[in-house]
Amino acid sequence: MAKEKKAIIVGAGLAGSLWAVYLAKEGYKVTIYERRPDIRQAEISAGKSINLALSVRGWTALKAAGIEEEVKEIAIPMPGRIMHSLDGELTYQPYGKDGEAIYSVSRGHLNAIMMQLADDNGAEIHYNTKCINADTKAGIVHLESQDGEKFDDSADVVFAADGAFSAVRYNAFQKQNRFDYMQDFIDDGYKELLLLANEDGSYRIDKNALHIWPRGRFMLIALPNEDGSFTCTLFMPFEGENSFESIKNDEDVKNFFKTTFPDFYEMMPNLVENWHEHPLSSLSIIRCSPWTSGKMALIGDAAHATVPFYGQGMNASFEDCYVMYNLMKKHNENWDEVFKEYNERKPDGDALQDLSVHNYHVMRDFVGDPMFLLQKKIEAKFSAAHPDKWMPLYSQVSFSNIRYSEAWNTGMKQDALMKRVMDKPNIEEIWDSKEIEDEILSLIG
Repeated sequence: MAKEKKAIIVGAGLAGSLWAVYLAKEGYKVTIYERRPDIRQAEISAGKSINLALSVRGWTALKAAGIEEEVKEIAIPMPGRIMHSLDGELTYQPYGKDGEAIYSVSRGHLNAIMMQLADDNGAEIHYNTKCINADTKAGIVHLESQDGEKFDDSADVVFAADGAFSAVRYNAFQKQNRFDYMQDFIDDGYKELLLLANEDGSYRIDKNALHIWPRGRFMLIALPNEDGSFTCTLFMPFEGENSFESIKNDEDVKNFFKTTFPDFYEMMPNLVENWHEHPLSSLSIIRCSPWTSGKMALIGDAAHATVPFYGQGMNASFEDCYVMYNLMKKHNENWDEVFKEYNERKPDGDALQDLSVHNYHVMRDFVGDPMFLLQKKIEAKFSAAHPDKWMPLYSQVSFSNIRYSEAWNTGMKQDALMKRVMDKPNIEEIWDSKEIEDEILSLIG
């Protein structure tokens, strides 16, 4: 009789739930310990956390687990972004080629669906149970229930999918010799607002787009929800002239939005009340190594929590599951070999951070810059003519499964090359010419 295969997952979030589906389908008895209560028992409303943008990497992982159809039901396609200028002018920028889109999904709804799918596939989820320590070599987790009862559990393999402030990483990995860890809080925080639907349930602005109000050092974004509302997020420095610190009272809130986002202000009759409903939150980047120790591995935000400006946090976490699954098949579930090769994903985690910060500057500072937009137009034209020689960085990240590290390195080389093209004195007049096409070809070599 074959020995029962047992796996423990700490954390029933997006990565933990998806990984439970993969493992359960491979015959593992999966037990999940989640410190929060069951999200499915709570009322899930929009605007409680930054909406997620699901792209090719995430869809690839969901499809391989056989659960993409369930997620499609709540996903809203966004083939491009719409820029809102100070004077209310709208500029549409497609993300990729025709048919390519990223998808807005509610974090709460998606998490509830993923938990249900884990449940349906046989995973056993224990809620209100926190991990207080772990023994990576023995594969033991030390746990505490809501009523204070402490107990242990063990398995052949254990996966920490318990988020940016992972208890497993903090209590077990970070206390080991030669474990590298860095947490970096960026200077900007965020506050969320909920733009309600019109009285008839229709959307106040274009449903199938990510909306951005870029204002240099800060920005407002909006992603559509299924009920006609938009989850909106203001990203801004904590301190300084235009900052959260500078908004001290209700009048400041109204004046700030009236002068900075006038078209948005007109759509938000309940702005001040909405402002007070959601807390000011911080954003951080985590880099650590190695991602495995003994019988345990870090996946998702526990390994590489990032800032949300490329919309890749969830996609990277789902890709962890997809990569781990393929390694599990490749090495015939020899977990020592699986974990050894999984650690080679670390450069992709680092590249994810570089990409996320880079795209913040793009969204905040450049998407309204005519020369930046011209550069993107040249890149798109050249890519369409020579797809074997050029894929724009955004497409590499969002519309392919190219490794993050490879996409980052290629993208930086492309950007340096394009800087030389954009430096031509009359580029605005000749950008659409054979001369520029030949110039790029010669620079590529």
